[in-house]
Amino acid sequence: MPGLGTSFGRDGATTAQQDLKNADAILIMGSSMAENHPVGFQWVMEARERGAKVIHVDPRFNRTSAMADIWVPLRAGSDVLFLGGLINYVLEHGKEFREYVVAYTNASTLLRDDFRDTEDLDGLFSGWDAEKKKYDPESWGYRGAPSTERNKKNGHSSAEGGYGKDRGGEAEELGKFESDPTLQDPRCVFPVLKRHFGRYTPVMVERGCGVPKEIFLKTAETFTSASGTEKTAAICYAVGWTQHSNGVQIIRSAAILQLLLGNIGRPGGGILALRGHASIQGSTDIPTLYDMLPGYLPMPQFEADSSKLKSFIAKHKSRTGLWANFDKYIVSLLKAWYGDAATAANNFGFDWLPRVTGDHSHFGYWYDMLDGKMDGLFVMGQNPAVGAPNGRLQRSALAKLKWMVVRDMVEIETASF
Repeated sequence: MPGLGTSFGRDGATTAQQDLKNADAILIMGSSMAENHPVGFQWVMEARERGAKVIHVDPRFNRTSAMADIWVPLRAGSDVLFLGGLINYVLEHGKEFREYVVAYTNASTLLRDDFRDTEDLDGLFSGWDAEKKKYDPESWGYRGAPSTERNKKNGHSSAEGGYGKDRGGEAEELGKFESDPTLQDPRCVFPVLKRHFGRYTPVMVERGCGVPKEIFLKTAETFTSASGTEKTAAICYAVGWTQHSNGVQIIRSAAILQLLLGNIGRPGGGILALRGHASIQGSTDIPTLYDMLPGYLPMPQFEADSSKLKSFIAKHKSRTGLWANFDKYIVSLLKAWYGDAATAANNFGFDWLPRVTGDHSHFGYWYDMLDGKMDGLFVMGQNPAVGAPNGRLQRSALAKLKWMVVRDMVEIETASF
């Protein structure tokens, strides 16, 4: 979700599954969509009947692989490297949708002169504080954008388990920046991106992913050719991406690839997070996630800038884009909940909202559990003994509980444990 939120301003999928039928190519990674999302997979099959190419990248050969035009087996955990190879292929072969990239992305924007990429600093970006083990994103802004106090506070609070709206490096004044529409200036985003991904060659993909060079090149040409004014491609992923330790970076790479190809906001294009649409997706949209309100609005926290509605809006409202209407969204929600009791005199009931007090995300809870800070756990719609990035940690934490109740239709591994 942070990968999508950083790229597009909102954490949800960029399109609906029904739109897949309009795609000319569909890349499925981190998922066996045919088996785990069979209802949504019908739209993939409709696209294929229209002539679309279906690509399945997965270590295993399964039903999705059997229905795909190209199956690419890669080493588990090498997804970022494979996507980096696709991005490099686009940039090296001039496959980007240039008109789209210039008009609808920040590719032409000039970066500040003090920004340094990982090639310059032995794997680190500028702003790294070794003592605090975190980045100061001040140097990540755009040239010409004012340096403001808010810029120094960018990044999400430790109380947010990764879902917070505001990210490190988010430019304060998006309406003020310098740019080069020709994409030639060495300080503009496009050549910096090209240099950064230059290392992801087909040879490196073959060595790191275990994918033969000729198969990678066939896949790259097939997918990247579904771009331009007449064609689009979609990417579908599931927990095979999100539950990697670098899941955010994987999804961010997919977003970069799709933006370069002009596949966002157009029929048949987009990035879809394939989740249980009656449970996980519904929980996100309603939402039952601890730090979000409906509409992907952030929950207020026990912090000074969340104590009053005015300061809360000032913190999260942007000058342009989706969040330029943040004030309307939050007031509309408060009125929907509190009705006539929500008035301007009482900040529309903003004070009645609960506040986030800490990291209550999945791993936030599990770390507390491991430290003996939790007595009991209800498990519903989840299988933590095997269904998270670190099964040993999950089970070690579960062993610290005094009691656990598992509600499921069958005896899952967590129930057996």
